Amino acid sequence: MVRVIMGVKGTGKTKQMIELINAAAQNESGSVVCIEHNSKLTYDIHYQIRLVDAKEYSINNFEMLKGFVSGLHAGNYDISKVFIESLTKIVGVEAEDPSVEQFLDWLNDFGEKNGINFTVTISADNALASEGVKKYF
Repeated sequence: MVRVIMGVKGTGKTKQMIELINAAAQNESGSVVCIEHNSKLTYDIHYQIRLVDAKEYSINNFEMLKGFVSGLHAGNYDISKVFIESLTKIVGVEAEDPSVEQFLDWLNDFGEKNGINFTVTISADNALASEGVKKYF
């Protein structure tokens, strides 16, 4: 399952994400991972969460992110929740790019096959979201 939190800068996406991440640290029986655009969440989230800075791994497009997510799962089958902070900043595309919808569809399929729930933030106006992206709101 995929859940998208979308809004312009200053609408509370990161605060909401931090609350969800910390709640997952307390409630999830499996491992929890957070992939972020830079290392800004280091001191805000629970120490048990595996925090990954996408820049450290040179993730800059959707194919690389797919491989990275797949590799995380291959290395740890106990992952039950993955948070992706600032998706479009990680891969360097605009929110209205059709590849965003395609990636979210792939992520949803991957999550259903492997029992992983994904929460993704996108920093852009909700009006820019396609119908395919809106189905994940």
